[in-house]
Amino acid sequence: MFRIRKIYDDTTVANRHAIEQVQSIIRQQFPTARREDLEKIPLQLHDPVKFKYRSVLFVADNAAGNVKGFAIMLHLADLNVAYLELISVAPKKNGGGLGSILYERIREESIRLKVHGLFFECSIDDSRITNPETLKTNQLRMRFYERYAAYPICNNVYDSPVNPGDQDLYYLMYDALETAVPLPLPLARQVVRAILERKYRGIVCKEQVEEVVNSFQDDPVVLRPPKYKTKPTPVQRHEKTAIALVVNEGHAIHHVTDKGYLEAPIRLPQILKEIDRTGLFERIQPRKTPISLLRRIHDPEYLAFLRDVCKQLPIDKSIYPSVFPGRNRFRKSSDIEVQLGCFCTDTMTPLNRNAYLAAAGAVDCAVTAAKMLLEDYDLSYALVRPPGHHAEWSKFGGFCYFNSTAAAAEYLSDYGRVAVLDIDFHHGNGTQDIFYERADILTVSIHGVPAYAYPYFSGVAAETGSGKGKGFNVNLPLLKDCPVELYHKTLAKALKRIKAHRPDYLVVALGLDTAKLDPTGSWSLVARDFKRNGEMIGAMALPTLIVQEGGYRTRTLGTNARFFFEGLYAGHNGRENKGLFSVGRCKEKGRF
Repeated sequence: MFRIRKIYDDTTVANRHAIEQVQSIIRQQFPTARREDLEKIPLQLHDPVKFKYRSVLFVADNAAGNVKGFAIMLHLADLNVAYLELISVAPKKNGGGLGSILYERIREESIRLKVHGLFFECSIDDSRITNPETLKTNQLRMRFYERYAAYPICNNVYDSPVNPGDQDLYYLMYDALETAVPLPLPLARQVVRAILERKYRGIVCKEQVEEVVNSFQDDPVVLRPPKYKTKPTPVQRHEKTAIALVVNEGHAIHHVTDKGYLEAPIRLPQILKEIDRTGLFERIQPRKTPISLLRRIHDPEYLAFLRDVCKQLPIDKSIYPSVFPGRNRFRKSSDIEVQLGCFCTDTMTPLNRNAYLAAAGAVDCAVTAAKMLLEDYDLSYALVRPPGHHAEWSKFGGFCYFNSTAAAAEYLSDYGRVAVLDIDFHHGNGTQDIFYERADILTVSIHGVPAYAYPYFSGVAAETGSGKGKGFNVNLPLLKDCPVELYHKTLAKALKRIKAHRPDYLVVALGLDTAKLDPTGSWSLVARDFKRNGEMIGAMALPTLIVQEGGYRTRTLGTNARFFFEGLYAGHNGRENKGLFSVGRCKEKGRF
C-alpha cells in the first residue's frame, strides 16, 4: 500500500528524508543527471520568487516513509500553465501502474489550478534514434502519454540538439487536460520562452532561445496526430473529493450520568444523523495511535496517572477533584481522589473507568483523520467525544482528558507547517499550553472574554507565546453579546493571520457552542452563520482537518454541523486559482 502526498518544503525531517530518496532515485535512474539539478530540488520548493515558478513535489510512499516513485510539477502562475518537470519510479518498482497514478495525480492538480494546459518534455520516437532498445523504450513512453491525449507540438525546432552531436532529443508535449481548446501561438511562445529561460538558464544561450521560440509559427499550434493504436485511458480520480469522516464509535462508554453534566453521548448521533444527509462524507475506520505521539503533547507522568486511576475505578463511579495543591503539587497524597487536583484544572470534570479509553479513542480518530490529509483527502472530520482542547500538557479539565486537536496537529507537524484555529466558545487553553513555545504550529483562538467564559484564567490577547513561539499564539476574545457581524469580521482577521503563517495544513477545533441558546455560551450564531464560517474557512484552500470540540444544545447541534460542512465544502471546492515514465532532460549536456 502507498499514498500520494504533496511536499511543499524541506522544513521537516519526514520531508527531508523523502527528498533525499527522490534524489537517490534520480541518481539511479538517470546516472548523468547534473549535481546542481539534484541540489535544486529542495531549493525550488520554498523559493518561487527566485525560480519564477512554484514547485510541488508529489511522492508515492508507504507508512514507513519509503518512497516508491515521485513527480515534480512546476506551476508557472504568471502564464497560468503547469509543467511536469520529472516523473519516475524507484528502481525495481516498475509496473503496477504507479507511473499512471502519478501522472493522473499531476493532471488532477493541474485541473484544480485551472491552468490552460500541462506541458512537459518527452524523448523523440522517430528514426533519429538508431539504438533499437532506446527507440522501443521511447515508443512505449509515447504510447503511454497518447492514452491521455497528450501529444508532441509539431512544426518547430524544440527537438533540435542543444550542442552538436547531442543524442538526447525531446519533443515539447501538450496535454489539454479536460478541454479541447486549441493552444494559441502567443501563449505557446511564452511557455517555450519561460521553460528555456527559467529552467535551463545557463544551459541554453540567448540566441538558441530566440531560435526555438520563433520556430513556433502555427496559430493555434498543431499537435501530432496519434501514432499508436491505444485506447483512451479512463482517468481515475486519485484525489478524494469526499470529506473523510472518522467517528469515535466507542465514545458511549464514557457516560457521566450526574445531574447537570452536559457532555453526553447523544451529541454525536445528533450530528451524525444530520451530516449523513449531505452525501459529502466517506467513512474511514480509525487506526490506533502509538503512545509515543501522546507523549509528545502530554506529560508521561500525567498519562500514567490517568491510565492507572481509571483502571482502579468501579464501572458505575465517577470521582471529582476537590483540592488543588498549586505549587505543592508534587507532595503526593496516598488518596486517589485527593491526587486528582494535581492533574486537573476544575471541579466539574470527573474521572471514571472509561474516561481514559474514550479519550484515547478520540485521539485515534483525530490522528487517523489527520493521516487522511496525507492520503489525498483535502478535507477530513474527526467526530469525537470527549472533547480535547482544554487538556493541557499535564492537566485535564473542561470535559477534556487528551488533547485530540493537539495530537492531530503534532502528527501533521512532521510533514509541514501547521495552523490550529479554535472556534469553540471557550478558549482552547490546552492547545495554547502545549504549543506555547512552538513556532512551527500557529495557534489562533476566537472565544468569549475570559472574564465571563470558561476557563476564565487564560485566553487574553496579551498571551502571544514565549521563546521561539513568541508571536505564534493569537487570542481574539469577544464580548458576551458579540454580534454576528463582529464575529465574522474577527474570523476574517484570524484567517488573515493564518494565511501569513503559510501553513501546509489547517486543523480546526470546531465548537458548536457558539450557537444561539447553547447552555454554555452567550452568542447567537444560527445555521446560516455556521455555513458562512465554513465557507470562509474552506476558501483558504488548505488541506483541512476538523476536530469536534464543544456544542451542547442538542436540539440544533446537528443542523448547525450540517450547515457548517456544507459551507466548508462549497468554500473549498468553489475556490479559484488565487523510470519508464520519466520526462525532462537528465543528460550531462542536455536539459533537466
